[in-house]
Order: sequence, then C-alpha cells, then structure tokens
Amino acid sequence: MTNRVVEQRQWMSLPAGVKKDIFGIKEEATIKDGQIFNKHGRDVSHLVEVVTKTSGNQVRNLKIKDDLTAHESENGGFVTAFYNDAVTMEESFPKLNQSDLARLMLIGTYTGWGDGQLKYDNGKPINKSGLNSLVGMSAGKFRDFYKKLEDENIIREENDVIYMNPCVFYRGAHSDVRQLTKEMQHTRMFRTTVRNLCRAYSGRSVKQLAIIYAVLPFVNFKFNIVSFNPSESNEDLVKPIPLDKLAALLGYKDQGQFKATLNKIKYEGKPVFGFFEISGDRRKRKTVVNPRVIYAGKGDSLAAIKALFN
Repeated sequence: MTNRVVEQRQWMSLPAGVKKDIFGIKEEATIKDGQIFNKHGRDVSHLVEVVTKTSGNQVRNLKIKDDLTAHESENGGFVTAFYNDAVTMEESFPKLNQSDLARLMLIGTYTGWGDGQLKYDNGKPINKSGLNSLVGMSAGKFRDFYKKLEDENIIREENDVIYMNPCVFYRGAHSDVRQLTKEMQHTRMFRTTVRNLCRAYSGRSVKQLAIIYAVLPFVNFKFNIVSFNPSESNEDLVKPIPLDKLAALLGYKDQGQFKATLNKIKYEGKPVFGFFEISGDRRKRKTVVNPRVIYAGKGDSLAAIKALFN
C-alpha cells in the first residue's frame, strides 16, 4: 500500500471540523524559510504540505526537453552549424571540393566553447600540425586545404592560435553571436557521430560524407526532411525535394550514383539517409536525415524521427 493511499484514508476519516480548520490554514498560511505558519504565526508545517502543481502540458514539455538532452549526450554533445537557408554549400564556399567539405565537418567538431579556438577535448589548443594529423592529409595537400579555409574566411590564425569563424561553427550561447548570425539558419551537428563517421570513411571515401554537410541548407529544422522550404513548421506544408532534383542541386549528374552514395553512408549499421514513400508514390519519396547526425528541432518531433531509423 502506497503512502498516498494511506494519507487519503486518513484524510477521509477526519471529522468535518478538522478538515475545515486545515483548509483554513492553507488559505491563510504564509511560508518562510521552508516552514509554514498559520495566521497566528504558529508553525503548522506538520499539518500542511505545499507541493508544486504541474499541468499535463508541463509534464510533456519536460519529458521532451529531457529526451532531447539525453539525445545530445548520447551523441557526444553538439556544435552549432550555421548556414544560409536554401543556399548550396558550393555557393557559400566555392573553393571547397567534396573532400574539403567533409573534412570541414570534422574540424568543426573541435571548435572550443565560447572562444571559437580549435581545441582537443582536453582543452589543449590544436596547432597546424595537429590539425593536419586530424584530417589525415599529406603535407602538400594540407597546405592547399588550409589556404582554402583561410581564403573562404572559415578559419583565421593569430599568434599560432587557430580560430573557427562563428558564422560557420560555434559552441556556446547563441546570444553571444546573434548579431553575426541573425540572418542565418542553424542546426546541431553531433560531435561523436561526425567524428566516428569520418574515421569510418577515411581516405578517398571521405568525400561521400560531404553530402551530409551539403544538404544542411535544405534539411527541415523540425522534421529533418530534405525540402524546398526547410523553415516550414507545418508538416503538411513541407515540400520534399525529389531525389533527382536533389542530385542536380548538389552537382551530381548521375542520380543512380547519387542514391547509391546516400545508401552507402551508415552509422553503427543504420542509414544516415532514409527514404520514405508517400502512399506508394515513388515520385513523392521523402529523404530524411538520421537525427543522430544532425537535428535542429526543439525535441517534439525527435522520437518520431528516431523511430524511422531503428
């Protein structure tokens, strides 16, 4: 028998006069330093309990928030990726090729908290030599890559310290960079997931991961659907981008090869890109990104999207 049941029986057995007195205490009581006093100033904490009343909506919202926090923790925390809504990465960073974009994702996960300095997880700064080791390139190719990052204003170096442009990747309070990023969209990019993907797709295959970064400007912030209107919050109004148009948009001439590349990218045996048909109509197939890689929503759609990849 629970304590609450015992309390309820005790309450029901009280005389009407005693119940009235207790209700009177509750109506006229004052609380000070965690103790409850009646109108005469007497401590009546042993008679009355003050509890927080929580609505059903509050309970649901707390669970949604807790689920999102757990999701972030399970995937190694996140770095915020900023980008221009529905503008291709090729337009944003014309000097970067596919392999460069994939390696940029990896570098972004090492953005330091608050200051934008590239750092290892232990807080030690990453110098150029360390950055070269992270991306796994030959010295000559790394020099070219590093120069492209500087030319595109993605990173800057001051006194041997490398900083990430906060309009590309940032970790910290958004209010700190709001003036710089107010016209941009953003999403969470999960650090452990991206790093593990880059380890799994190293060498020549790393360029496959570029698709993840390339689709960011078209991923709906709430439903993770690749769409023409990524800022749409009404699921019925989201306009998915057909696979052939997405391939063309990202510069792939062969749609079949493009889909094969998407299918190859997996994380812990699960697809990074999922394809879901609407009423059996292949022309209306939705491409959805696994939220273990990127997710921008507040959490209310998270469980449903995760279920698609389980």
